[in-house]
Amino acid sequence: MDRNRLLLCLLLVLVSREGLFGQNSNGSLPGSQLRRTEDSAELRYWLANMHRHQYSKMEMQQVTGLSNEELSIELVSVDQKVYLPASAGLLVLPYPGGRHPRIGFLEGAIDPQRDTKLSAFCPWDDIGYAVLDVPEAIWSNLGLTYLAHTHIDTVWTKKSIQLEQTEWQRRSDGSYLMQRRLPNGIGFGTWAMPRQDHLELSMWLTNDSSEALRDLRVQNCVMLKGLPGFEEQTNDNKQFENGYATACSADKSHWVISAWDRVHRVWGNAPCPCLHCDPKFEDCPVGETRWLRGWFSYFEGQDIQGELRRIEATGWKMRSIPDVR
Repeated sequence: MDRNRLLLCLLLVLVSREGLFGQNSNGSLPGSQLRRTEDSAELRYWLANMHRHQYSKMEMQQVTGLSNEELSIELVSVDQKVYLPASAGLLVLPYPGGRHPRIGFLEGAIDPQRDTKLSAFCPWDDIGYAVLDVPEAIWSNLGLTYLAHTHIDTVWTKKSIQLEQTEWQRRSDGSYLMQRRLPNGIGFGTWAMPRQDHLELSMWLTNDSSEALRDLRVQNCVMLKGLPGFEEQTNDNKQFENGYATACSADKSHWVISAWDRVHRVWGNAPCPCLHCDPKFEDCPVGETRWLRGWFSYFEGQDIQGELRRIEATGWKMRSIPDVR
């Protein structure tokens, strides 16, 4: 048997055993990608959510673990008007997972967790959305302290500790809350409130570990795969200045804007493609909490500099932060 035929046979064996893209032979996703629920209302919420994201039935099955027959029965009862928030402002939903939010550099984000991801739907059509990963990663003097996918080792994978799944809390005021407590006592969370023209964000870190934390760098990613006109794998359509990361459509008439206070680095990863405005927490002694503020919005128009001046003039970096822990 020649080398090419041997490689083809090996590939067919892998596909038959694991399924395409790491799926199991029954079509479901492995590990943290699979999110089963026994609660009917919760299941229908997620099905409505996935329908809004234009998931195929196969994608829905991969996330929920439902058979084709079970899914068909449940979809009859799903009404987006009942299960999804009615909002005159920016539509924001927890990202359902399963579908990879990147186009490229997939080897740098294996098994992406939905725990930290929100979808912000653009106001100029009913299709496009950006996926905010907040946070994607947290670094400290301890090393890589949290990572929302599998890539390089964290302080936990080095110890063979697997973190439990979490979900966004959908609050009665329309906001979303994500909280996680790490095995060493470090806690962190993100709060997101959709407003009329932007998404108000805050993030915190509480140090209940046994040692002071320093060099607390955060990676906050905005992935553009789901946003028509922004999915080109380039940084030529992006600007990084004065603490703001922006991306534009080809005719520069539509924009995505991301910003965090105490900004550490603004950059983009062309293969993904994505935007980063990465902040840094102040050093955090034992028993204390540190906070960050964030902003995300869309803009229709040519004058992006004028829009950034308008955003800066809102004073968002000085606004009070609700303690929702």
